[in-house]
Amino acid sequence: MFIEIPKEELLKRFLHYVQIDTKSDPDSKSCPSTENQWDLIYFLERELKEFGLKDVTVTDFGYVLATLEGNSKKKGVPQVAFLAHVDTSNACDGLAKPIVHRNYDGRPIILPDDPSQVLTIAEIPLLGKKIGEDIITASGKTLLGADDKAGIAIIMTAVKYLLDHPEISHGPIRICFNPDEEIGRGMHKLELSDLDAVAAYTLDSEHLGEVDYETFSADSAVLEITGVASHPGSAKGVMVNALRLASNVLQKLPPEIFPEEVDGRDGFIHPLEISGSAESASIRFILRDFELDGLEAKGKILKQIVEELKVKESRAKYQLTIQPQYRNMRYWLEKDFKPVDFAKEAVKRAGLEPISEAMRGGTDGSLLTQRGLPTPNIFTGFHNIHSQKEWVSLQDMTYAATTLVHLAMVWEET
Repeated sequence: MFIEIPKEELLKRFLHYVQIDTKSDPDSKSCPSTENQWDLIYFLERELKEFGLKDVTVTDFGYVLATLEGNSKKKGVPQVAFLAHVDTSNACDGLAKPIVHRNYDGRPIILPDDPSQVLTIAEIPLLGKKIGEDIITASGKTLLGADDKAGIAIIMTAVKYLLDHPEISHGPIRICFNPDEEIGRGMHKLELSDLDAVAAYTLDSEHLGEVDYETFSADSAVLEITGVASHPGSAKGVMVNALRLASNVLQKLPPEIFPEEVDGRDGFIHPLEISGSAESASIRFILRDFELDGLEAKGKILKQIVEELKVKESRAKYQLTIQPQYRNMRYWLEKDFKPVDFAKEAVKRAGLEPISEAMRGGTDGSLLTQRGLPTPNIFTGFHNIHSQKEWVSLQDMTYAATTLVHLAMVWEET
C-alpha cells in the first residue's frame, strides 16, 4: 500500500515542539526533573485530545498516555505501543530557533547566531547523501532538540495519518511520551500496565532504516573522597587534599578506556563530572559495555584504583558506589525476535533497507525490555545530537512516520 505522509504537517509539528525548552536536570529529584517539560507535556495532551484519541491522560509524573483504538475486523489483534521522550539533553541550551534549509545544495551550512558553527560535507559525510532534501538545524547557540522531538512529531503524524485513513486496518496502539530519558530516568515512574502492550517501539535512533535491538549495558558510579582540612600555612603533614586525590584517580585510569579513544563494540569508563574542595570531592562516572562481564571488569578497575589509594593515603575516606542503570536489550530480544522482525518488515514496506547496529548508548526501551516488554528502537533521522550542530532531514522523518503506519499494519496481519 502506498503511504503518503503529509511532510509539511510533520514539519510544522516538529518546528513547534523544538521551540519549547525541555532540558532535563540530573540533580533534580522531581519527576519531571524540570518544570519546563510540563509545557510540552500539556501541549501534547491537548493535541491528542483534539485528535479524538481515547484515554488521554497525564500522570502525576508527567507521562502522556493515549490510545488509538483499533479498527480491524479481526479479533484479538494485539496492542503495541509507540514511545518518545519529551526532554532534551542539558549539554547545551535548549530554546531552539529552528532553521529549515530547503533543497540542500551541498554547500556549508553556517549557523547564523554563531558563525563558527558550520556543517560541512567534509566534516559530516552523511550530509553528502542528503542533497536535495530539507535539512533542519538550530541557529548556532542551542540544541535543535530533534532528540527526541523528531520522535514525537513522527509518532503524532503517523497517528493522525491512521485516523485520517480508516481504510488502513490496524490494531490498538498505545501512545506514551515520557520525561527524563536523557538523565536515565525515563521509565522509572511508568508501569507496564500503563502500556498494556505485547511489544513497544521507541522512536529514538539515528540512521535511515535503522532498527536497534542491541544497546550498551550501563552502570553509574560515584566516588566520594573526604580529605583532612587544614590551614594551608600550617598544612605540612596534616592536610589531605581531596581534589588532588580525585586527580590521582583520573590519572590512574587506563587512557585507552576513555570514550574518546574507543568505538565499535568497545566499552568505556567516562568521568562525567568532578566537584568539591580540598576537604571533600566527588567524581561521577558512567560505565558502558555491550557485555555484562565487560561492564563488571570496568567496575573492578575503579575498585582497584580506590584500594590502591587507600594504601597510599589511609587518612582519607573513600566511598565508591556503583549502581546499575540499564542492560543490553539483546539479552531478552534474542529470545523472541518477532518485534524486531516486524519492524524490519515495516522498514522494507516503506521502501528502505533495514539496518541494525549495536547502539552505542541506551534507550527507554532498554529498561522496558529488561522489565519484560520487548521494545526495539526505530530511526528518526536525527544526527549530531547533544551539540549545536544537531540536524535532521525532513525526508528521513517522513520515512519514519511511513514505517510506523506500515508497522501498525504488519501487527494487524499476524
